[in-house]
Amino acid sequence: MRDPYDVLGVQKAASDSEIKKAYHGLAKELHPDLNPDDEAVANRFKEVSAAYSMLGDAATRKRYDTGEIGADGQERAHHRYAYAGGRGGPGFGGGAGFNAEDIFGEFFSSMRGGARAGGPRQQRGPDRSYKIAVEFLDAAKGSTRRITLPDGKMLDIHIPAGIEDGKQIRLRGQGDPGPAGAGDALVEVSVKSHHQFRREGKDIHLELPLTLADAVLGAKVEVPTIDGTVTMSIPKGANSGQTLRLKGKGINPPKAKAAGNQYVHLAITLPDPPDPDLTALLEDWAEQQKQTQDPE
Repeated sequence: MRDPYDVLGVQKAASDSEIKKAYHGLAKELHPDLNPDDEAVANRFKEVSAAYSMLGDAATRKRYDTGEIGADGQERAHHRYAYAGGRGGPGFGGGAGFNAEDIFGEFFSSMRGGARAGGPRQQRGPDRSYKIAVEFLDAAKGSTRRITLPDGKMLDIHIPAGIEDGKQIRLRGQGDPGPAGAGDALVEVSVKSHHQFRREGKDIHLELPLTLADAVLGAKVEVPTIDGTVTMSIPKGANSGQTLRLKGKGINPPKAKAAGNQYVHLAITLPDPPDPDLTALLEDWAEQQKQTQDPE
């Protein structure tokens, strides 16, 4: 493999941010989605990803800069020489302190042990980030979405019930390639707003339009929930702003002990256009109330 600095087109003294910027620029230019069926570009993309996996990690970059590992991430052989201090001075005689088996045994042991005895600490490839938008009900109830990865692979993503806006889903091994395997794909979920429901934690809030008759006389009305429509009793004399609770009709995340609730906020609405009979009735009622309050 070529020098990773040359692959990314940066100087050896480049800062971490400069290396990251160079990688993102090249990855965007060489992305397989923009260069379909171009094997040369695909190989260049893999080379750039491997170079960034080397230089994007501070510890691995330091080991490469000091010559401990090569551009391919493999450990470089180090020969050790030693002198034993016998009474006759330095040498390979049989004096006290010298043991040829110790020296060569350590050398060959390190050759046999390889990575187990302090070999290369290979790095996985960089993670890749994605964003998907999901409908409110899909996020509340859970669903499955399919995305296309840079290599053209189709992947089904499980959207867990109750996921919140801005949360990430990690897909192991679906990132960029690297010496020790691919990184992960991090999928950020954006939850769309709903025209009726509003979420607060595990609870759902809903504003319910209510006719004047239902508010005054009480009624049984149909109320939408994330699980479907249910029937709710409206008490007599209900007012706008009054809140009723539907227990257990909120969001139920997988690890939650119990589901949230749905809170129904009542909002009395008048006919549009105005109903003449209702107007006349209220005018008579208002006049009666006035006479009651101001008797002659």
